[in-house]
Amino acid sequence: MENQRIPGTIEVQSFIDGERFSPYQWIILILCFLVVAADGFDTAAIGFIAPSLIGDWGITRAALGPVMSAALVGLGIGALVAGPAADRIGRKAVLALSVFFFGVWSLASAQASSIETLTAWRFLTGLGLGAAMPNAVTLMSEYAPARIRAIAVNAMFCGFSVGLSIGGLCAAWLIPHFGWQSVLIAGGVGPIVLTVMLLVLLPESAQFMVARKRPVEKITRVLRRISDDPRLAAGSSIRFTAADTHASGAHKSSLGLIVSRPYRFGTSMLWLAYFMGLMIFYLLTNWLPTLFKDAGFSAERAALTTSLFPLGGILGNLCLGWIMDRANPRRVNACAYVLAAALVLTIGRGGLNQFWLAVLIFLTGTAVTSAVTSMSALAASFYPTTSRATGVAWMLGIGRIGAVAGAMTGGLMMSMGLQFGAVFTMLAAPAFVAAFALVALSKRDASPGSAASGQIASVPLD
Repeated sequence: MENQRIPGTIEVQSFIDGERFSPYQWIILILCFLVVAADGFDTAAIGFIAPSLIGDWGITRAALGPVMSAALVGLGIGALVAGPAADRIGRKAVLALSVFFFGVWSLASAQASSIETLTAWRFLTGLGLGAAMPNAVTLMSEYAPARIRAIAVNAMFCGFSVGLSIGGLCAAWLIPHFGWQSVLIAGGVGPIVLTVMLLVLLPESAQFMVARKRPVEKITRVLRRISDDPRLAAGSSIRFTAADTHASGAHKSSLGLIVSRPYRFGTSMLWLAYFMGLMIFYLLTNWLPTLFKDAGFSAERAALTTSLFPLGGILGNLCLGWIMDRANPRRVNACAYVLAAALVLTIGRGGLNQFWLAVLIFLTGTAVTSAVTSMSALAASFYPTTSRATGVAWMLGIGRIGAVAGAMTGGLMMSMGLQFGAVFTMLAAPAFVAAFALVALSKRDASPGSAASGQIASVPLD
């Protein structure tokens, strides 16, 4: 790096890449992990309280449909809006605000007395949830050294599974003692407390501060908590640079950059792969119990086997992140999608006893969950600092359409009377499409250091 040879000049990303993962970066990882855990808790809260709502309000299951989908719609819109905002005013500010507001709106949801009111509050909660996730991804990716960036981001995403698990345990205890409102209150108080922690402990992205020409003293103060490099003692005479900021100099908006000619193909391939991944994930998450019951499983066995699907997510995230940091990350993730396709095809062929079917469901969940989760690390590494939050957020927002499509496609398959094996066989198609998109991106984008090593890319060759 030429800037690194100039006395008193530090290129921020190269500086972070060259240092060990410090205790301060561990604090950032833990805080982002907690944000994602709170996201997981609140996202699933409505599922935990649904049976109680049906009993207390005397409503049908069908009447809960709008409530179930309201947060999902809000998630997509929140992500689309939050990305450009974070690239303009900062990752920390948007992240703290989004966590605070989804906490407040969760508290408001606890006061709802009608299905219409609850639907409105859940939509607003979804806006906050959708805004939080992409900024946690972006901030974590910008403070993680390139050599461990994928595993750091994937480890952060393990918080979602932890939040889901804690939500289930809390709901099981809270609802019998304090009613369904207590779950939403817990889902509101936690994020508000976390907001205070974020404001006190979480730094703004150093790369963002350089790109936005923030005071040198602020950047120095943050980097000193990562390293005791003697160059940081130079005070105001030091000069910080961000190697990738030149890529967006000709673009007035972060959104304009991610759809500009150098990035357009990569953006479309990331959107396609993430859309297909979420389509598979949500179709199976929503319809596996029904599929198993139709295949002759008892209700208990169907629930138990279904629970194996997300169980492998934590291990899969860490393993795939570790491999991505040591090989071409796009091709590694493409292989995860190909593995998912092979597994659903094997299940679709049938002839399996319940033990081996359970094993394959566990492995399918591991492959699908880790492939979908790792897409955020790919997006964060593809875009430059000035549009990274927008790039990640829009991929997540567009992907939510895939989530809705997955749930709807599953319903359509059920109404058509498709058998267990046929449904799984058809799921191989979106998995292969996702793999193709990532392979195409890997071949098209020849950016030095990005495709092969996972480092943050400059402008891709077109």
